[in-house]
Amino acid sequence: IKEDQEAAAVFREVVSFTPDPLPVRYYDKDTTEPISFYFSSLEELLAWTPHMEDGFNVALEPLGCRQPPLSSHRPRTLLCHDMMGGYLDDRFIQGSAVQNPYSFYHWQYIDIFVYFSHHTVTIPPVGWTNAAHRHGVCVLGTFITEWNEGARLCEAFLAGEERSYQAVADRLVQIAQFFHFDGWLINIENSLSLAAVRNTPLFLRYLTTQLHRQVPGGLVLWYDSVLQSGSLKWQDELNEHNRVFFDSCDGFFTNYNWREEHLERMLGQAGERLADVYVGVDVFARGNVIGGRFDTDKSLELIRKHGFSAALFAPGWVYECLEKADFFQNQDKFWSLLQRFLPTHSICSLPFVTSFCLGMGTRRVCYGQEQAVGPWYHPSAQETQPLFGEHKLPGDGGGWVKIHCCLADAWHGGSSLLVQGVIPPEVGNVAVRLFSLQVPVPPRIFLSLVYKLEGPSDVGVALELTTGDAGGCHIGSISVLNETGFRQSLQPLQVPPTKLARWAGHCGQPLSGGWIQRCYKVSLRGCLLQDLFVNFSRPPGSPKEESFACRLGEIQVVDADSLLAPLHQVQDVTVSQVRWQQPAPVLEGRPVRLRLSCLLHWSYLLLQVRCFRVHCWEGTRSDSPSREPPGPEKPTFLGLAFANQYRVVDLVVEAAGPGQDGRVEFLVEPVPREGFLVPQAEWGRAALLYSSPR
Repeated sequence: IKEDQEAAAVFREVVSFTPDPLPVRYYDKDTTEPISFYFSSLEELLAWTPHMEDGFNVALEPLGCRQPPLSSHRPRTLLCHDMMGGYLDDRFIQGSAVQNPYSFYHWQYIDIFVYFSHHTVTIPPVGWTNAAHRHGVCVLGTFITEWNEGARLCEAFLAGEERSYQAVADRLVQIAQFFHFDGWLINIENSLSLAAVRNTPLFLRYLTTQLHRQVPGGLVLWYDSVLQSGSLKWQDELNEHNRVFFDSCDGFFTNYNWREEHLERMLGQAGERLADVYVGVDVFARGNVIGGRFDTDKSLELIRKHGFSAALFAPGWVYECLEKADFFQNQDKFWSLLQRFLPTHSICSLPFVTSFCLGMGTRRVCYGQEQAVGPWYHPSAQETQPLFGEHKLPGDGGGWVKIHCCLADAWHGGSSLLVQGVIPPEVGNVAVRLFSLQVPVPPRIFLSLVYKLEGPSDVGVALELTTGDAGGCHIGSISVLNETGFRQSLQPLQVPPTKLARWAGHCGQPLSGGWIQRCYKVSLRGCLLQDLFVNFSRPPGSPKEESFACRLGEIQVVDADSLLAPLHQVQDVTVSQVRWQQPAPVLEGRPVRLRLSCLLHWSYLLLQVRCFRVHCWEGTRSDSPSREPPGPEKPTFLGLAFANQYRVVDLVVEAAGPGQDGRVEFLVEPVPREGFLVPQAEWGRAALLYSSPR
């Protein structure tokens, strides 16, 4: 029952321990946490229609703008994520408390991410889609049929009339469009009847055409398995036996046992579509393959020599087969060995804000304030990751810089970026490129850098940008003509304008935990932001070698005008699907505690937020609800939401005594894309009053 109060909508409940069952597909049977899901059969696929619970699995992040676009003819890099059957800890949409999870963060090197499992219809868990889209990487699910059951399934939808395969294609398009991912890898690993194989190119062509209409930038790829005769025979190449499938979709993913002669033969088959051939590389090095494991660069060298795209299958090998304690070192080593064969792509939209969080940690920090202690993993919470690597400085001075992620400390989220290095005596400064950008710049931008130096150090730290353009690029009163590589060291912003006070509240001040925030204002005209550097300079007059370790907590590049727009309030917070669990036995004199689970839902324009933080106050009272929140000064943080809904699971609350109401109030805090704390007046609120049965 809902009552409208000025402060918060109030919902009344009588505690009952006989809840309605939750739909099994959407909630984990052990924890009742919302989970990502798949379909195991054609019947499940065709019976699916959008349901309120599906909202959890819809990606918040649209596919980020990038340069060059995926449609360019530059060879691409596809990562096919296949790990222990899939839907592991990554299936928990609101995150989980797992220790040492798998995390991927070398996004700037890849173009396409495929989530692979052996379920018939693999819908990518939403955390992967959010993280990939934030980096401009497109995400594909997998449609797979295998063995005798797969042959029966294919016969059911491919061997008959066109409406049968069109119905399957329409549903696959609808699912990609609804959940905001970008397309499908089609993997038919069973033989097909002549009737079914005749219709397969028609199915592919129809699926591809419909997907392009409904999903901007959508892709359909075909895996090298079935021949146009219908027999199952992996070719390890594109040839006249499987070319008909390549001609019917956006690309072809080869099997893994190729040799260089296969690549040479494919040049004639692919014609102008070299980049649409994704040459498969099994990182586990199973079978008769070139490279794999830490020799994967050998495969990539040959693939790139002939101008093809690459499909890296199961690079999670570094996590599955090597020591978990060395995971970050091994992952960095694996990708650094491939770096010269992996062209990066640039980010091309503002605001650009990152705290370098990996979407995991051993504690949670919110702008320097510790929010919770304990392991957590939430892939949707991963922020934009930089170019990692180790760089030796030119010359014989022995200078070097190394960039890696670090869970030991964080300004916001669960991790920060650690930049370590040595500035040799003959060098005045070292500039480290973190991000490649292609952003047409608005007239005024604000920038912020949060950092701290580890240990005693007088090394200077500053943000740098490179700008360029085809015409004249004007920076303030400086006119830069016919020079594409002008590098602008930025002037710190001393007193931020009052309208920016929330964004720039701590500029130039020492912050908690030893962090420092520097803010900058830049006026530009006709410019393109190209690269973002952090510059480390030796102290004036220092003749010696300078070593440094600097932790970067956050970088922000924001259009000044966007900070002048009004803040919106979270509205229409509702509480539903309330479930109570019986109290555990309690000691005499101790209050009885219940466990409460419920669904929160609210209204907000999702394009304006990075996410929502969900909190609660708790208190027991016998009078009517007051506007003042009960309990401690700060609300209790519950979790992050990347949708307009959140499931509260097993919140421990005090049981209401006879004639009393228990009360818990939920607060929904929007986190703007520009990255600052929103005052509580703009948060959404709803209170749940509950009483014992009479």
